Order: sequence, then structure tokens, then C-alpha cells
Amino acid sequence: MNAKELELLAEKNRKRLVEVVYAAKAGHIGGDLSCLNVMTALYFEVMKNLDPAHPKNPDRDRFVLSKGHCVEALYVTLEAKGYLKPEVLDTLGKFGSILSGHPTIEVPGIEVNSGALGHGLSIGVGMAIAAKMDGKDYRTFVMMGDGEQGEGSIYEAAMAGHKYQLDNLVAIIDRNHLQISGNTEDVMPIDSVKERWGAFGWDVIELNGDSMEDILRAFASIDYTNKKPHLLLSNTTKGRGVSFMEGIAKWHHGVLNEEQCRDAVAEIEKRIAALEQ
Repeated sequence: MNAKELELLAEKNRKRLVEVVYAAKAGHIGGDLSCLNVMTALYFEVMKNLDPAHPKNPDRDRFVLSKGHCVEALYVTLEAKGYLKPEVLDTLGKFGSILSGHPTIEVPGIEVNSGALGHGLSIGVGMAIAAKMDGKDYRTFVMMGDGEQGEGSIYEAAMAGHKYQLDNLVAIIDRNHLQISGNTEDVMPIDSVKERWGAFGWDVIELNGDSMEDILRAFASIDYTNKKPHLLLSNTTKGRGVSFMEGIAKWHHGVLNEEQCRDAVAEIEKRIAALEQ
């Protein structure tokens, strides 16, 4: 898919995301919206050998959502890809649903239970090592939050990724600058992220995660033979695509009322119409 096609799909996923989070009356919508563009590009252009009919294909690329509280973005992406039926996604927030507030392996297409922040990259390192040991070509992608960078286990995994020359591992930081307690640089400063990960021996690529064209450029520039793990620093906007949420910390975990849901959907539908012309 080209950038415009992916942008249109991301907007449709964004509309669906707003609707399901509103219906569930729960969800981490701000971070969902900031990482949705990258997640759409991953599942519909970057990751290989994904087949909803055979979700455990041994040659599939793997995806770990380390910032598991943003699972709603993953759910709508899995629905668009064919792993989840709409009637299943509509059960989010309801008693007896297989869908919870963090990823679980009961859901088709989800590789690991995640959401305890700081664990995803360690799991991804293990997956990447396994691929090397088994002589497999699949790649592992791990999406982390920027607030999550305060977890020490991430840096143990970073050292291991460098030691084992895991050029089949791609970590992504959704750098929206806001976590539940406020601005990341007030809570626990992490700048400069680029220099930090470079010092750990990672191949660091910075990108505008709000731009589908730049997302595609960044993924296309990865050298999977350079014997270095890769870190994509994705600069994004919290609440991306819903104007009254953008850059507002309270929408880290916010519940929309009926009027807000209607306004958000109308705003997204205007962009969808423009892209479809």
C-alpha cells in the first residue's frame, strides 16, 4: 500500500477506535491515537507473512505491544487485518469478552500477554534470538511508550540486543511526550533518547510518526544485515487526529461523552471523505 492508501486506512481505524472506546467507556485513547499510524503501516505494509487464517505461521513477523495499555489501537488494527470479527470487537468492555484492557494471547493475532511496562523489549529480544538460532528470517517489532523508558529492564534488554547483534529486531518508541502523570521530562527525563540508544549500540532512526510518508521512509531505511538492533524514535502527538485531545495529558486515559464522541467522529469523517476523493 502507498502512503495515501495507508493514511486513509489509518483514519478509518481511528474512527473505529473512537467508537469502540466510547462504547466500552474505558481505554487509553490518547496513546492509542498517537501510535495508530505506525501500527497501521506495520500491519499493512511492513510486516510479512501475516495470515489471519494461520495466525501461528512459523515464518510470520512478530509484534509485541509493550505499551499494552494502548491495546485498543491494536484491536482495531487486528480487526482491519481480519484477525478479529467486528462483533467480537464490539464486546470490548462487556462481561465475558475475550478482549481486556491489555493484550492477551486468547485474542487471535496477539503474540504475548503484555502491559506490565518494561517487559516487552526483553520478550522481543528473546524472539529475535530464537529466530537467529533457528535460522529463520522473521523479524520482531516491539512498540514501547516514552513514559515506559523509565523502566530499568528496558536497558538490560538494550544491552542484550547489542551483544547478540540482533539486526532482526526493531524497537519503536511512541514519543508523544506525555504519560499519565504529565510531561515525560517533568516526571522522569529521558532526553536525549537518540543519543542514549546510540550509546547502547543501536541503529537509531528518527521519524515523524504523525506522517505516513515519513513512517514508510523510516521503515524502508532499515538495514537488516548491519548486525545492529534498530530503534525507531517515532515523534508523535498524544491524541493525534482528534483536535480537542491533541497534546492534552488528561486524555492519556479519558472517557468520551456522547457529544465528544460525535465531534471526534465528525472530524475524522471529514478527513476520510477528503482522502477518498
